[in-house]
Amino acid sequence: MEILVLEASTTSAKAMLYHTDTGTFETAGKEYAVEPGGDITARDIEGCYRQMMAVGSELAHGRHIDLISLSGTWHSVALCDQKMEPVTPVYLWSYTGAAQVCREKRQDEQYVNDFYQRTGCMVNAIYPVFKLELLRRRGWKLSDYIVVSQGSYNTWRMTGERVSTRCLTSGTGLLNTHTRDYDDDILKEYGLSRAQLNTLVDAGAVYPLNQEGARLLGLQEGIPVIPTNSDGGLNQVGVGALEEGVATFSVGTSGALRLSSAVPVLPEKPSTWCYLSPKGWLTGAATNGCCNCVDWAKAKLFPPGTGYGEIEAGISDRVTTPVFLPFLFGERCPGWDDDRKGGFVNILPQHNANDLYRAVQEGVLFNLYHCYRILGSVAAPPKEIKISGGILNSLQWSQMCADIFNTTLTIDNVVQGSMLGGAVLGMEQLGIIADAKDYKPQVSGTIVPNPENVPLYQEKFERYLKAYRASGGKV
Repeated sequence: MEILVLEASTTSAKAMLYHTDTGTFETAGKEYAVEPGGDITARDIEGCYRQMMAVGSELAHGRHIDLISLSGTWHSVALCDQKMEPVTPVYLWSYTGAAQVCREKRQDEQYVNDFYQRTGCMVNAIYPVFKLELLRRRGWKLSDYIVVSQGSYNTWRMTGERVSTRCLTSGTGLLNTHTRDYDDDILKEYGLSRAQLNTLVDAGAVYPLNQEGARLLGLQEGIPVIPTNSDGGLNQVGVGALEEGVATFSVGTSGALRLSSAVPVLPEKPSTWCYLSPKGWLTGAATNGCCNCVDWAKAKLFPPGTGYGEIEAGISDRVTTPVFLPFLFGERCPGWDDDRKGGFVNILPQHNANDLYRAVQEGVLFNLYHCYRILGSVAAPPKEIKISGGILNSLQWSQMCADIFNTTLTIDNVVQGSMLGGAVLGMEQLGIIADAKDYKPQVSGTIVPNPENVPLYQEKFERYLKAYRASGGKV
C-alpha cells in the first residue's frame, strides 16, 4: 500500500511517499518563497497550502494512493472570514508580536500559574491565544472571524471539514490539557466562541479527499485523509518513542526535548510544557536557538563558503571557551522571556572566531541541558534518549552533546521523523499495524559520553548558569 504524507513545516513544504510493503519511502521538499518585506514569521496561509500540494503532486501524481496523512507545526494562527477566506497572514511560533501582551500578563503570577496548570502552556508570545489578543488590541473584532492554524486550514482545504486534532490544538493555549477539550473560561476571557473554532478530533479520524484537493495532487477523489497532527507529536511516533519513559531530543533549527507520558505532567512552578501527542501526552522543553544560532555564527564570523568541518578543525581553545547565551531569537524554556537577548560572555584576547563558534555550539547545548535538568525534576529520568536533527551532521558537536548530558544517546535509522510518524498513523489506520505504539525503527548507532570530558563540561555548565542568572535568568 502507498501512504502520502504532506507537511507544512516552519520553513518549507515537504512530502513523503511511504511504501508499506517494503518500508521504504521517497521524499520531496521546497522552501517557502520569501514574503514581501522578508518576514519569515508571518506567511501567506494559502500560499503555504498550495506549495505543500505542489510538492505532494511531485511524488503522487497519477499513482495509486491508499491514504493521506497531514503534518504541521504547533502554535500557528490566522483569521478567516465566514466564507473561510483568509484575512490575515498565518502567524508562526516564531512571531513575537504579542511579547508586550504577555509581558503585561506575566505581572500577575497567579494568572500565569492558573493558565499553565489548565493548558500546559506558558504565558509567552509563541502561543496563538496571545496572538489573537494582539489582533484584538489592533482593532480586529475577533467574534466576526473563524480561527484557524496552518494545519487546520490545510485539512479544511483538502476535505471541506473544519476540524483540528487535539494534538495540534494542544499548542494553542485554548485547550484544557486535563479535559482534552476547549477551556470555556479561557474562551470567555478572550472573547472567543466554540463556533469560531475547529471541531476537535482524535488522531484516528479520517475524511475523504475532496475534488479540488484531488485535482491539485493529481489523485482520485475520496482517498481517506488523516487531519493535521503536529510535527513534534508525529516525530514521537516516527522514532518509536510513545512508550512511557522514552525521550526524544531534537536539535534542529530550534531544539526540543520531549518525554512521553500516560498522564499530564505539570510541575508546581511553570517551566516545562505539556501538550498532547497523537497517543497520549508529551512533557517537554523547547528552545528557540539551536542550529539557527550555529548558522548565524558561521555567516557572521567566517568568509562565504567556509565549511562547518573547516571551522571546527580551527578551534584552539577547549577549556576557557567564552560563554554564549543562545537567545538571539528570545528565550522559550526555561525562562520564557520573549525579550531576552543573546550574546558572548568572558571573551579573552586569545580567542579567535573558531573559539567563538565553539562557544555557540556549547551554549546551545547548555540551554538544552538546563531544560533537561528541570524536566528531570518533574518526571522520572528517561530510560532512553533518541537524538535527531542537524546536530548529527557534526561528529564533534554530537559527541559534545553526549558529554554534556553524560548519557548515551540513541540514533535511529530515521530520516524525516515527523513525516514517518504520519506514515505510521496511516499504517495503523489501514490495519497494517495494530497500534502506532508498536512501531520501532531500527537503531543505527549510539553516542557514548567520554568520561574524561564530563568534568570539564560540568564546570563549564556552572559558568553558563552564572552568566545566565547574571543576565536576568530566574530559573
